[in-house]
Amino acid sequence: EKTGWFTAQDVLNLLAVSESTPGPIGINMSTYAGFLTAGAPGGIIATLGLGTPCVIIILIIARILKKFKDNPYVEKAFYGLRAASIAMISAAGINVARIALVDLPAFQETGSVLRLFVWKALLLALILYFAMKKVKLHPIAFIAISALVGILFHFGGV
Repeated sequence: EKTGWFTAQDVLNLLAVSESTPGPIGINMSTYAGFLTAGAPGGIIATLGLGTPCVIIILIIARILKKFKDNPYVEKAFYGLRAASIAMISAAGINVARIALVDLPAFQETGSVLRLFVWKALLLALILYFAMKKVKLHPIAFIAISALVGILFHFGGV
């Protein structure tokens, strides 16, 4: 807001779109911000501006690591990194589930265990979980279905 580039509503829209579309949130946000400021060319340039340095750095690191791939210290380091990656992904998943499925303020206000959970979201999550096991659709299809269900059943209070 200080720069006048985006309003508070623009930032909320930017976050909502970026979190609801597949892919890294940073790339999604830069694409959307670039699009808002300069249309499609701005979106492309902003995406390349964020992604290109990352790709270059990863290529350099991959080239260096290729020389050391059989080094026992490097193997042990990567073994440790796997555990850290699992912990970080799990923590993020638990945090998203907590935000989407639990309504702590409603529970604290009423004291009712029935108000602790967002039942519509919990039911949708369970249905989608079992549907993904049975139906072989691309994950984007499930995201689109979830968005449609959210709109139809007023999940966001709309």
